[in-house]
Parts: sequence; C-alpha cells; structure tokens
Amino acid sequence: MILNPRPVDATPVAHDRVYRALRGRIMQGDLHPGQGLTLRGIGKEYGVSMTPAREAVRRLVAEGALTMSSSGRVATPELSNERIEELAALRALLEVELASRALPRAHMALIERLQSINASVAEAVAHRDAVSYIRTNLEFHRTLYLRAQAPAMLAMAETVWLQMGPTMRALYGRLRKTEPPQFHRLIIAALRAGDEPGLRLAVRSDVTQGLRMLAS
Repeated sequence: MILNPRPVDATPVAHDRVYRALRGRIMQGDLHPGQGLTLRGIGKEYGVSMTPAREAVRRLVAEGALTMSSSGRVATPELSNERIEELAALRALLEVELASRALPRAHMALIERLQSINASVAEAVAHRDAVSYIRTNLEFHRTLYLRAQAPAMLAMAETVWLQMGPTMRALYGRLRKTEPPQFHRLIIAALRAGDEPGLRLAVRSDVTQGLRMLAS
C-alpha cells in the first residue's frame, strides 16, 4: 500500500522569501526613514499569509532593520545623530579592516570588476536613481570585502548597512549628488598601487564623510 506523502508546509519557505525581499529593499534604501509597514500590507504585496509576514518582520526587528513600538506599529528606523555617528564609526572600523585584508588578494580582475561597478554607480547618479545608487555602491564595497575572506566581519558590516538603508536614502536626497563618490577612484588607485595606508584612508573617508554630514 502506497501512502500519499504529507503535504509540505510552505510557511518557512514563504517566510524566508519575504524576509530576504524586505531585507534587500531596506538595505538598498527603497524605504524612507520612519515609513510604516503592516503585516496585512506585507502579506498582500508578497502573496503570503500573516504568519510568514509576521516571522519576517520579527527577524528584521531583531536585526535593527525595523522598529516595533509598544503599540505594535512597525516602521523603518529614524536614527538620531548619535546613532548615525555610532554606525559611521562601526563602518570605519569594520570596512577599513576588511579592505586591508582584501588588499593582498586584489588581482587585476577584481580591480576591473570594481571599475565596472563604479561605472554603474555613476550611471545611477546621472539618472538620480537613489535606490540604484545605494545598491551599486554597496555592491562595490561587498565585491572588495569578499576578497578579505572574513565572513563573520562582512556579516557584521552588512548588518550595519541594513540598519542604515533608509538613512542612506535620506542622505542621498540631502546631498543631491551629481557625480559618483570620489573616494571610489582613490580606493581603486590604492589597490592598483598596493598602497595599504592610502586604501585605509580612502575607505574610511568614503564610509564616514557623507554620514557625518547628515548628522551635522
């Protein structure tokens, strides 16, 4: 006698799909600071029930990507100046170290890839596309840091990016950028030259300058 297999519970799969999709949107600045979200709205947008929507939100709240008030209101974070300064300092510590560790493995193919991504950053700036700008800017940094072969450190850096996504969106609008980040060119030049002090300075300047303007 052949028994029919038990139906597979798709809830964990649905929850992970919603979590990853929302996480990407938040990290890339697709949502503004303080923007409210509802479980019903999330469920409708991603075609899932309340349970996976709730679980995805729970994970994102735990990561600092979303906030939940005592009344249960869910929103993207609105960071204080002190919090911005703290996260900028974390970026400087983590990303400078990641770049330094990546330098010995910065072969020509990596440098060419970074140049290509930077061209995409420039295109996003030219089109005044904030989300594309943030996405390609993070891709530039992640591509370099992957060469550090320090996954725990990179995961910490990505958690900071996640918490700052909406704030980066606000920063982009405030600065009204008309050209790609000048420090990207300095990062690439330092990689070509094998210049570790120059690389550390360029990365530190790149990840902190704009954020400190926002907090000023």
